[in-house]
Amino acid sequence: MSARILTIAQQKGGAGKTTITAQLAVAFSRQGHRVALVDIDPQGSLGGWFAVRQERLGDANLLQLSDVSGWRLGNELNRLRADYDLVLIDSPPHAETEAKAAIRAADLVLVPLQPSPMDLWATQPTIDLALGEGRDMICLLNRVPPRGKLVAKIRADLAEQNLPVLATGLGNRTAFAATMMEGLGVAERGGNKTASDEILALTIDIGRRLQKAEKAA
Repeated sequence: MSARILTIAQQKGGAGKTTITAQLAVAFSRQGHRVALVDIDPQGSLGGWFAVRQERLGDANLLQLSDVSGWRLGNELNRLRADYDLVLIDSPPHAETEAKAAIRAADLVLVPLQPSPMDLWATQPTIDLALGEGRDMICLLNRVPPRGKLVAKIRADLAEQNLPVLATGLGNRTAFAATMMEGLGVAERGGNKTASDEILALTIDIGRRLQKAEKAA
């Protein structure tokens, strides 16, 4: 069976795309999936995290990273589909050719946004792009505060627009950034059970969504 492709896309910067991509990759890998990463963001942050990880873990690093762009992206995705169970793409924060190609290739587009009106408004171009390409997409609330009515309001606004949003959200937790600096993920480093539980729940929700997309294909 060919790999499922999950593209993490958000044209607004600062939504946490790279952190989410890395954390999900580690969690899925620890569940026994063969996971490949593709970094097409010119900032190369995912590649920086991967380099730290490779230096730290060596052969114990079971993840694969490709940093490709332009016309090579399609060929690389075809190669990875044949060798892995899941391919996660960290896309650039702009509607560039590579971002469009990554969304077009996706089985599921994950759109992270912080629970604020500004982020909701700025997210619309990414949503329009995914829907315009006919891709299955779902929103993820990231850096969710522990209290407040704003999260419920943002969820309600998304529902009014008939936009799907994952029931699982990610809190504003320092453990995510701390493990990134170490080339790790919260799923493999002790110390913050709440963060690791959130990532585990997120992989379950995404896995179900990917299965649904596969059956509908």
